Amino acid sequence: MAPFAGALVALGLVIPATAGAAETGVDPLSPELTQLAEPLVAAAPPPVQAEAIGLPAEGPGSLVHEGDRVVVEAHFEEGALARLEALKAAGARIGLASRRYQTVALSVEPEDLEALAEVPGLSSVEPSRAPVVYGAGETVGTATGGSEALCEGGSVISQGLGQMNVAAARAAFGARGAGETIGVLSDSFDAATKGLDGNAIATRASQDEESGDLPGPRGPCGGRQVPVRVIAEGPSAEATDEGRAMLQVVHDLAPHAELAFATAYSTELEFARNIERLAEPVAAGGAGAEVIVDDVGYFAEPFYQEGPVADAVRKVTGEGVVYLTAAGNDNLFESGTGREIASWERSEFHDALCPTVVGAAVGAAAADCMNFSPSGTDTTFGITVERGSQLMIDLQWAEPWYGVKSDLDAYLLSKEGRIVASAGSDNVTEGEPVEVLVWENTGAASAEVQLVVDRCILTCNPAATVGREPRLKFSLMEDGGGVSKTEYPSSNLAAGIVVGPTIYGHAGSPAAITLGAVNYEKSRTAPTEPERYSSRGPVTHYFGPVSGTTPAATLATPEVIPKPNLTATDCASTTFFASHRSDGWHFCGTSEAGPHAAAVAALMSQTAPSATPGSIAAAMESSATPFTVVTAPTAVGEGMLNAEAAIRALGGSAVDDPASAGSGSTEEGAGSGEEGSGATEEGSGSTEERPPGQEPTPPPSPPSPSPAPAPAPTVTITRGPSSLGNETTPTFEFTSNVPASFVCQVDGGTRQGCTSPYTVPPLADGPHGFVVTATDAEGRRATSGIYGFTVDTRAPRTKISGPHKVVRTRKASVRVRFSLRANASPVIFYCQIDREALRICPARFHRRFRPGHHVLAVRAKDEAGNIAVRPTAFRFRVKRIRR
Repeated sequence: MAPFAGALVALGLVIPATAGAAETGVDPLSPELTQLAEPLVAAAPPPVQAEAIGLPAEGPGSLVHEGDRVVVEAHFEEGALARLEALKAAGARIGLASRRYQTVALSVEPEDLEALAEVPGLSSVEPSRAPVVYGAGETVGTATGGSEALCEGGSVISQGLGQMNVAAARAAFGARGAGETIGVLSDSFDAATKGLDGNAIATRASQDEESGDLPGPRGPCGGRQVPVRVIAEGPSAEATDEGRAMLQVVHDLAPHAELAFATAYSTELEFARNIERLAEPVAAGGAGAEVIVDDVGYFAEPFYQEGPVADAVRKVTGEGVVYLTAAGNDNLFESGTGREIASWERSEFHDALCPTVVGAAVGAAAADCMNFSPSGTDTTFGITVERGSQLMIDLQWAEPWYGVKSDLDAYLLSKEGRIVASAGSDNVTEGEPVEVLVWENTGAASAEVQLVVDRCILTCNPAATVGREPRLKFSLMEDGGGVSKTEYPSSNLAAGIVVGPTIYGHAGSPAAITLGAVNYEKSRTAPTEPERYSSRGPVTHYFGPVSGTTPAATLATPEVIPKPNLTATDCASTTFFASHRSDGWHFCGTSEAGPHAAAVAALMSQTAPSATPGSIAAAMESSATPFTVVTAPTAVGEGMLNAEAAIRALGGSAVDDPASAGSGSTEEGAGSGEEGSGATEEGSGSTEERPPGQEPTPPPSPPSPSPAPAPAPTVTITRGPSSLGNETTPTFEFTSNVPASFVCQVDGGTRQGCTSPYTVPPLADGPHGFVVTATDAEGRRATSGIYGFTVDTRAPRTKISGPHKVVRTRKASVRVRFSLRANASPVIFYCQIDREALRICPARFHRRFRPGHHVLAVRAKDEAGNIAVRPTAFRFRVKRIRR
């Protein structure tokens, strides 16, 4: 059972396990927000709310909160700014209003969502999902680069100083960043209350100042008293202070640069605005940054064109700012083959008949679903999810924002063919061609699920254009792992199928320098391979940039953008972030590669003040150190960033920027990953010590091995029923590692000889257990563990709460609200209104009715697959009253 399932039952909540296509009508709330507005859900704690609406409780993809409020984006056809007072009257707190995009970013109490939906002119209201922050790569045992030179970066120095040849660049050109301002965008700066490990955070910003790891008035160094300028702090509910860790890295490499921070939360529009604020002059309330770097990506950022965030990147680079960003940590390798499987794309929507369960969900027996097979017919895409892992699928298709004509929905089926998750927004109304689907494998073993993509047309969504077959792509946004296998892991160019690339959004902008990651310990001077999780390119755009609410034109020729541009250091040391090992804290992921490169860009700008963002990027790329094993530009770009070579390629000149007073050590003694840092290319993993000149004593010869005994039997149940189902005679399959005979037992009853597969006798409703014992030729026995499962054949009953039997109105139509409850949880409700098609509906919804007699018929389907034979019917009449 899910962690909060008991809480849901205790509250009496009956929420569908999946949400289908949005109910047609006038309700502007997304399916998730419609469910969140349910009074009992709205009043529940945030973790219970998250489970009720099918989103993660925290981390990427979860709801963004500001206190008890949820952050949303309200979209208008026109007149967004004229509706601000109406939004406030509905309980909203305005974050940012955009005339250009006719969108208002705001926060609202869940109890006020219904009032918000009544604001005139709203076309849609979408929740803001927490973005990906690319700092979660798995670390290895690296050595901390301690330093006594507190005024040259602090008590802990990044090993990137040595790997990227920054120490040599500083010695040759004297540059330490004086006169430059570097801005960082991430989640938060100094708002976190705990670390990523769940314990109290190791340091605060004030302590980092005292130790010299950040500049500020508490620091020990003369001339380094200007603190980090915080333009906008991140929300505490989402805070990890990853931005402060990035700033520590920048300070290590460019210790004399001034630093600034702005959060990339809580919505895409606010992210874009904070990019511009960092670049604006200090006199105007900005930071005056010459270099800006971020490590954030929103799921809805476009795959096939530049969105609002990328537009902000173009704006600031056009003003002379160097912009850098993390490539992402979403690359995946297939277990056993090494194929890169993190995305799947096809040149057009190839339709075939949907699986029966999906056809029933959309209310069309002949529904169209995506055919994934390159040569045959297969409307399910198998994905193996490791135990305890969360599957995050970002589905997009090639139609421009605000010009969406196709409505695609995503469903996830269990091995038994049940719908376990879905994503079904009304994309035509919302104007964004994106669906994000989330599911967590809470089982004790890896599980295979099947992705299905439906084309929602006709009765499913009358507004969608029939016959559209757009290019589509989905990425597995796994942040480093969790998926080990997919059904179609190889590209097939003849069939228009491309597998692998995951860089997207503003990380795919030609105006940005996009950084992959290379571990400092594995690849010091001759890099061999990038981090396995470092996202791959390239990126292809088919439309012009998003510009306001007018759909962008199709490009005459698709624009292919080589990404990443370069790689830079990760897994280097900080004072508090992110993984703690015996030798200190280590920060892995492309999130750390970005600030390393940003510091180098500032040094380049300092030595060549007239250099443009384009010339700095070109010098970085032309002078990069080539990789020796993985050389594909889609993985490593032009190679590993080399600071000294980049400054020479740019034509930089030496500057007068000496080490700060109070350093107490020389450049060479800074212990930053150079000699003496405690880690070398060879022997960094060795703990053996011996006196100089003494050869090691060879180990004694091992004794001759004895013959290995024959293996004892091991019995494994390879197939069985789901943990909850309605099959009364389930079938089991099992095997042994040696030839053996088997005995089967159900519920502790009589044992009887059996062979695989074995179908148990009819079972009653309730919990059951199955055990199989194997006996080999020598009489040795082994018993499987108990395979527990529950049989439930009782169909749930539905209760409908609706209007009075006669609804009176003076208008041509009236909005009628319904609330559905069942005696089981969770359930999926299937609704039919009058003679319309059957479709999935939420537990609480409303729509408009004209005068006349009407009937709502509802059936509930529980988690075991039981569905009522006869629907529950609610009949009423709408009567028009003439003045």
